[in-house]
Amino acid sequence: MTDPKRIVDDAIDGAGDDEDSALEELVAGVVMGLIFLVGFGLLALGVSWFWIVFPVGFAGVLPAAIALVRIYESRRGGDADESLTTETEDALETLRRRYATGELSEEEFEAKVERLLETETVADARKTAESRRTTREDEATEYERS
Repeated sequence: MTDPKRIVDDAIDGAGDDEDSALEELVAGVVMGLIFLVGFGLLALGVSWFWIVFPVGFAGVLPAAIALVRIYESRRGGDADESLTTETEDALETLRRRYATGELSEEEFEAKVERLLETETVADARKTAESRRTTREDEATEYERS
């Protein structure tokens, strides 16, 4: 199913129809190619009703194919959002547990929660922590030199 929030956001921003994914473009190209192939194939065979293929194809088959691709992508994207939410919830639960057991002070807890919420995934949090660690090591090296 399509996310209702996405529909409202797309209606407000007008971005819904402007951004086609690579899969949508591929499916649209293949479907249009088949429509032309069937329509002109029937014309070449001398079928008098060949022209019916074009309105049926472009008004019915093409929009249906695009809709199926969008449904497929929204379901596939929904799974990714769900796993992202689960990772974030797991990390927050770990922080809460460490705070409750006294491993973290209130300031440390708040700083870690803020840092976690700044990043989109746990992998992003690890990259951010690694870059901060590298920055600290560089600062320590510069301090030792002076």
